Amino acid sequence: MDNSNDKIYSRRNFLGITAATGTALAISPRFAFAGVPTSSRKIRVGVVGGRFGLGFFFNEHPNVVVEAVSDLREDRRAALMSTYKCKKSYNSLELLLKDPKIEAVGLFTPAPDHADHVVQTLNAGKHALCAVPAALTIEDCYRILEAVNTTGKKYMMAETTTFRQETITAKKMYKEGKFGTIFSSAAQYYHPGLEELYFNPDGTATWRHGLPPMLYPTHVTAFLIAVTGERLTHVTGVGWGDNDPILQGNPYDNPFWNETAFFKTDRGNSFTGEVCWRGALAHCERGEWRGDKMSYYMGYKNEPVHTVHAGDKLVKDDGGFTVAHPEIKPYDQEMWWKTDALPAAMRHNSGHGGSHTFITHEFISAILEDREPEVNIYEALAYTAPGIIAHESALSGGECKRIPNFDQ
Repeated sequence: MDNSNDKIYSRRNFLGITAATGTALAISPRFAFAGVPTSSRKIRVGVVGGRFGLGFFFNEHPNVVVEAVSDLREDRRAALMSTYKCKKSYNSLELLLKDPKIEAVGLFTPAPDHADHVVQTLNAGKHALCAVPAALTIEDCYRILEAVNTTGKKYMMAETTTFRQETITAKKMYKEGKFGTIFSSAAQYYHPGLEELYFNPDGTATWRHGLPPMLYPTHVTAFLIAVTGERLTHVTGVGWGDNDPILQGNPYDNPFWNETAFFKTDRGNSFTGEVCWRGALAHCERGEWRGDKMSYYMGYKNEPVHTVHAGDKLVKDDGGFTVAHPEIKPYDQEMWWKTDALPAAMRHNSGHGGSHTFITHEFISAILEDREPEVNIYEALAYTAPGIIAHESALSGGECKRIPNFDQ
């Protein structure tokens, strides 16, 4: 096995982290939280995409002025202007990128447009924050990487899982060595009923029509990669479909409602990820980390988290054997958004498990401090590419496939 990445990650370990009631989180560049701003400089931001883009609280950040907004639809432009207290709008990204006052752009546009929009933004000399996934093809992954390297501008993917309260806790536990060795992990993204978004009211298809589940993998893969820094190197994918006519004619030629991927990491560990659009499933984005000393499990929707600790106490099991008894404990989940990891005005719950304010703060802080954001291009592609290859594997009957490494 190629262990070259192990050296990379050994240089990216946590520098430290405080308790929930302590001072701001202090983490290495790969796990960077900025805490309270120390600069008075204002970043002039453009926000593009009047649905998802409404929920990122740029107007609450003390170092941000929302200079302009954009959407193809007038009603959505109006909603963005109202939300962000902005008087300037453009009816296209191309026009917004010509605005010389704008230094950074938040791109919350349809997934098939992400690669093109990011490349356009970077080439226009603007920093880019983009919704997930980074891209839908391996070719576009390389195209974004080239644009980041050529322009030198900041790129961050707005992956919510990385900044969920439970993921932040898992990072803290990992840094403190509580897991021991995480030998196995798993994550699920269940969003049944998504076909309601496949078509517009006039019957025309949206970009979501037939989207392969594993082309939207980052809510799953980030649960592992954001915590341990591992890279997913090999995958076997399995898909499930029921020949529903609603999937026919989709632009992705995708036959699957649900996909499961079995990954191997660069440390020889296992990771199982599921993305499902249909079934008797509780809506959730959840992860679990299994260590030889301790494991940490997120609940399904509205269920509590808990830990399992390797036991020292010997007991008789149901078969009459004497075994070490693991100890299961409920976990009092920290709400990190209440701490000074965020500016005061942003210390409130936000979308996707409290992650949205963290995403905005991390992006702006990376620009102010001239450093890499936590979900930089390399992390973004490490989250994204495994799903693309997993879908290829599922289409080929579960053939084991190698995942490209963009760090090299």
